[in-house]
Amino acid sequence: MDIQRGFRDSLSKYLDASQPFTVRLGVSGSGVYDYSCFGVDGNNKLSDDRYMVFYNQTRSPNNEITYSPTGVFTVDLAGLPEEISRLVFTVSIDGAGTMGEISSHSASITQGSYESLSLNLGGSDFRTQRAIISLELYRKDSDWRISATASGFNGGLPELLRHYGGQEQPAPNGEKVSLEKKLAQNAPKLVSLAKPLTAELRKRNLEALTARAALVLDISGSMSKRYSDGTVQEIVNKTLPLAVQFDDDGELDFWYYGTTCRRMDSVNMSNYERAVPPDWKSLMRSIGGQTNAAEVMQEIISEYSGSRTPAYVLFITDGGFTSEGRVKKLIAEASRQAIFWQFVGVGGKLGGRGYGILERLDGMGGRFVDNANFFTLDDFKTVESQELYGRLLNEFPKWLNEARQKGVIS
Repeated sequence: MDIQRGFRDSLSKYLDASQPFTVRLGVSGSGVYDYSCFGVDGNNKLSDDRYMVFYNQTRSPNNEITYSPTGVFTVDLAGLPEEISRLVFTVSIDGAGTMGEISSHSASITQGSYESLSLNLGGSDFRTQRAIISLELYRKDSDWRISATASGFNGGLPELLRHYGGQEQPAPNGEKVSLEKKLAQNAPKLVSLAKPLTAELRKRNLEALTARAALVLDISGSMSKRYSDGTVQEIVNKTLPLAVQFDDDGELDFWYYGTTCRRMDSVNMSNYERAVPPDWKSLMRSIGGQTNAAEVMQEIISEYSGSRTPAYVLFITDGGFTSEGRVKKLIAEASRQAIFWQFVGVGGKLGGRGYGILERLDGMGGRFVDNANFFTLDDFKTVESQELYGRLLNEFPKWLNEARQKGVIS
């Protein structure tokens, strides 16, 4: 049913209010928009901040309200405590601009596959306001009712928070600005990676970690198939969220290596889809076909030398290295630097080649701290994201702890 501004009715006429349903908010416009649900009391105040659900707090205490990217809320009214008497769904603009500049605003309620109610408005309905109070669900006697409020609000999200009597709080668990929000705003094709990565970071207490992140890609001739089938680009895609999470500038230091090496422009949320150039074959020829890891490792050590900020280096190869003795020496030398090396083998076993020294890392002596890990992964494209991030982060916390204890990092 299409509804208009000012519509009020019993919610139970349109769905089973005792069962979960979805509220979906949307905006068509050129800005960046924040979607929120305020669970307020009988005085229309946010007396319990845990019932403000938005990008930085994605669920209420008992999951009665949960949020996923791009304005989708799942609501279980039956689970709400009695003191929460109203749910207010809002949209606010992040940064400059007004809601009068949008093309349209939509709100809908869906249960199962059936869309029960739908509201659609244009920017001319709001003019200079910076937020929209869209839908409200509220208790009346023993019934839940719906109101299509659809009114403009002069302030943005901080002003909405103050209006409902809440206080601005830092992200939970010391989290920085939500990874999910950053990706949703700036690299929406990658937003599905936020939840699995955040889950693995949370398991390891790494949510508040500040670190640099680097990606080193083998571009020797034997990697040709992985460039042509999109595997290498997928490696870039799945590595970038680590940099966005770890580093405030959201950039991934980036090298290609073969016989020689070449540092490329840092990868970020604006350019990541161009990290593998269309003429990668020309780049491959110019860098050369051997796997001379020592040269790029020396350059990376020079880049991070003397820093006490951790650096996580993801190093991709499809086989063993030339000059293994020099590689071993560099790993040992770097064990006194704030550098953790995560080597990943892609397809070397399938190609009948081994990984040489990388398969013997666990037994390598002569290091101040154990600063390197290795595993093989023959298909970066299809591995479940949570499994991937679990493996990529498995040894990193151990190194962080040992490196802190020995004064390598702050």
